[in-house]
Amino acid sequence: MPTHRTPTHTMNDQPFSPDQQEYLKGFMSGVEARRTALGLPVTPGGAEAADPNDLQRIAQDRVTAAGGKLAPEEGIKRPKHPLDRFDEISKIAAENRLAKGGEVFLAKFNGLFNVSPAQNSYMCRLRIPGGILNAYQLRGVADIADDLAGGYADVTTRANLQLREIGPRAPPEVLLRLSEIGLTSRGSGADNVRNVTGSPTAGIDPNELIDTRPHARAIHHFILNHRELFGLPRKFNIAFDGGGRVPVLEDTNDIAFSAVVVKDGSGVPAGVYYALGLGGITGHKDFARSTGVIVTPEETTSVCNAILRVFILNGTRTDRNKARLKYLLDDWGFPKFLDEVEKELGAKLIRVPEDALLPRPAQEKHGHVGVHAQKQPGLSYVGITCAMGRLPTEQLRGLADIAETYGSGTIRLTVWQNLLISDIPDARIPEALAAIEALGLGVSASHIRGGLIACTGNAGCKFAASNTKAHAAAIGDYLDPRIDISHPINIHLTGCHNSCAQHYVADIGLLGAKVEVGEDMLEGYDLHVGGGAGPEQKIGRLIREKVVFADIPPMLLNLLAAWNERRVDADETFQQFTSRFDDDALLEICLSETMTPVEA
Repeated sequence: MPTHRTPTHTMNDQPFSPDQQEYLKGFMSGVEARRTALGLPVTPGGAEAADPNDLQRIAQDRVTAAGGKLAPEEGIKRPKHPLDRFDEISKIAAENRLAKGGEVFLAKFNGLFNVSPAQNSYMCRLRIPGGILNAYQLRGVADIADDLAGGYADVTTRANLQLREIGPRAPPEVLLRLSEIGLTSRGSGADNVRNVTGSPTAGIDPNELIDTRPHARAIHHFILNHRELFGLPRKFNIAFDGGGRVPVLEDTNDIAFSAVVVKDGSGVPAGVYYALGLGGITGHKDFARSTGVIVTPEETTSVCNAILRVFILNGTRTDRNKARLKYLLDDWGFPKFLDEVEKELGAKLIRVPEDALLPRPAQEKHGHVGVHAQKQPGLSYVGITCAMGRLPTEQLRGLADIAETYGSGTIRLTVWQNLLISDIPDARIPEALAAIEALGLGVSASHIRGGLIACTGNAGCKFAASNTKAHAAAIGDYLDPRIDISHPINIHLTGCHNSCAQHYVADIGLLGAKVEVGEDMLEGYDLHVGGGAGPEQKIGRLIREKVVFADIPPMLLNLLAAWNERRVDADETFQQFTSRFDDDALLEICLSETMTPVEA
């Protein structure tokens, strides 16, 4: 088979320009002409006859055979499997340059993101099943960060780690060294199943119904060992909630497995199952919806596999904006989609009515912070706060030491950009807390800071409109000394519409925006309120667009003060409070007092 050059036009997950599209069409025409000249078989769509295991190519051929036009990204993926690119990554590194054009998209299949111009470097996103790793691996990440990156790691909102400021020559060595410590970044970007999340307190939570660790681990390794599952139309998220204390936002995922207890007399054996939800994508204002299906823990991998295969074969390949699972579900409806899943699975799914399920055990909104008793007598876990998720390498190594010295050597990342150290004997908790404090980290947070989350922002992401991490820190510094609230709230800052910090499901969600003030363009946000996930599931409402950041902290102070003063009773949550007012009334509250701008 001939070698094909990757197109070198600009591409950063944004629509291709007309010139770039024409280039790709010409490129693909040349590929197919060369195949014909060599006598290689082609299908009506112009591709080499598809391997029956190459689901992506089969799906692409269906589109072209029907006269459809593939999205440009599909053309980029088509000539060569994106996972077979290590030699090209090495060649680019040897040339001491960053990926460009189509190379940018393809590098994401190995978890490498060219983030210029925000930083003239790569970001590498790992994939850690269930967010759980050991002390040896955390030290290894610290070594890689010191030797090849920026000397720190970021905890993400998918209970994962990212390394930043990776120079042009470093990617091959980063990938090799990750592999040597039992970690990988394969498939953590582009059109793939991302890091599989699970309950951070899995196996140790007194409230849990299911230990999610083996199920998150099983699907993680199944995906890594099935190349055909790296050919999705767009990215895909899977999450497991075991019914424990700490929320994991599973209902914001494409596949949501939520632990449930099925009562006697429901037509199936009573016991603990996963309820199956599908289609969560809160950036598009949709949660995973109930299917009425329950899945035994042992069947989760096979059910995931069937769902992914149906999506790969039938998700749109022509419109990137409609290429997520939600849109196939909207087009087909749930009955047709589940029928196709059953055909792929070769078995009927188990369905039960909603009233067959017992209520889920209660969640603690900020249960990821502080000291909490485990189900194992005499042991506790400690939830440690990280400033906007960022950990310098001296803290990474210190946490690894603490986990080994006082616990079982286990570190558990959370979707709240914090982490837990588990299995600490109660008698040694004071020593562990002192060691954590000596690292400059804490185990407590106010009701404001406990749920203050920020994406990378424009300091490290080319798509972000605002410096979210710096602004989140400024919000905490402004609000904490000025107001005391009695219930936890979540304030999420996200820099762009990709919504990595999931602003729509926060009590207060801030979406980065550029604000025109005179002749200047200032950093600011669209202000949303009233969102929530899990038992508070709701998409936040847009109250005001394009607010300069200097005005945001005083507006939030006004909102929180009004909640304190005007709630109907002591138990009224912020979400319940805001739901009693229309948008205009909430905006009036935001602007009700003279605002003193805060320095960014």
